Amino acid sequence: MRRWNLFLADGYGCRMVQGAVGTGGPVARPDQVSLGVLVAAVSRFKIDEAAAVCGVAEQRRGGKLPPHVTAYLTMALCLFADDGAEEVAQKVTGSLSEFGVWDAAWEPPTSSGITQARKRLGRDVLRTFYRVAEPLATGETRGAWLRQWRLTAIDGFDLDVPDTAENAAEFGYAGNDQSRSAFPKARVECGSHAFMDAEVGPWNHGEKAMAASLLTSISSDWLLLADRGFYSFAAFSAATQTGAALCWRAPTQLLLPVLKVLSDGTYLSALVNPAIRGRQRELLLEQARSGTKPDPAAAHVVRVVEYDVPDRDGQELVCLITNIRDPDAATAAELAGAYHQRWEGETANGQLKSVLRGPGKVLRSKSPDLVHQEIWAYLLVHYAINSLIGQAATGADIDPDRISFLRTLNIVRRTPGEPGTSLLRSHIPPELYGKGAH
Repeated sequence: MRRWNLFLADGYGCRMVQGAVGTGGPVARPDQVSLGVLVAAVSRFKIDEAAAVCGVAEQRRGGKLPPHVTAYLTMALCLFADDGAEEVAQKVTGSLSEFGVWDAAWEPPTSSGITQARKRLGRDVLRTFYRVAEPLATGETRGAWLRQWRLTAIDGFDLDVPDTAENAAEFGYAGNDQSRSAFPKARVECGSHAFMDAEVGPWNHGEKAMAASLLTSISSDWLLLADRGFYSFAAFSAATQTGAALCWRAPTQLLLPVLKVLSDGTYLSALVNPAIRGRQRELLLEQARSGTKPDPAAAHVVRVVEYDVPDRDGQELVCLITNIRDPDAATAAELAGAYHQRWEGETANGQLKSVLRGPGKVLRSKSPDLVHQEIWAYLLVHYAINSLIGQAATGADIDPDRISFLRTLNIVRRTPGEPGTSLLRSHIPPELYGKGAH
């Protein structure tokens, strides 16, 4: 077995720049600003389809907003999180009219009108997120692949929701009665930098339980990265059955017997169903050691990659388990570097929570149905913005990490023709790049 030190710079090799925005460049097209970016990423057809499935009325009668308009207005409330509902409606109805989803003869709705329309829309229509979101990286997108595998990650975060009796009953508080959070919290589990699937639930639902429902979304050409908090034998088994490649950090207490040391210093081990103990466990290990494939319900043969990274106390041991058992298929250094790309999931969480929603902000919605609806709307808006970033980065042949999410968001928040609005182009000139952060 061999260990080595891994030193990665610039945020684990992910360099960010501020220069995704020109000064004095061409004026942005309508589809790249305001509601245009949302209509481009989330088609009215898919919203209408989801509304029909959910049994939501499609006609505007007696001044009531139709479902597709309500859906885009709800997304706009997330895009302009600092503004009141009526102000948001005034900002975006012009854009909606340009894209044929608003009648110019209609009056912009009031705040109470928007709330009532959101209640009619319900919690599930915007869950069409899973129908809309798909992998954004193409084969030419830099930083998105390890050989033939698409790099994806599973992670979670929580959101503060208004402190109402209904929300408290649905989502609960973090902590206990003696030391609890100020607001009820909703927990969200998401996969990948541009979120492709999600599960929303109460605070007391653990990461492992919520992540289980996301495993069905995995594709066989993915390399799925996960932190040690997501490991269980059942979860690893379910993910393995999808045919995807896995690279997960092993929890500290996990027993990893050495079956065979490989040429690169990594080694083969076996994950054994914890329900199997004693002599039966030893027989399984002997079977695996001999090269016989065990029953997947009982055990999995995995490759273990161990390395040290510097931390405040000196060195931290990182132990990865992967079902890529051949060192020629992916080297230990490649897997270690890929695992640290998992932090892109943390970056995406921060984009949604701190940049798009705003640091320390509480969601608008005072009832559980609208909380669910608002979270799905945030995920859709985040996806739409990252879709724009991905297109620009791939066209410019740069890593999408090098385009500032904040700068792109500021472009999207502008209206067509507004002074200072510049086009986020697919051919971004190199002189616009410079060091910066999200």
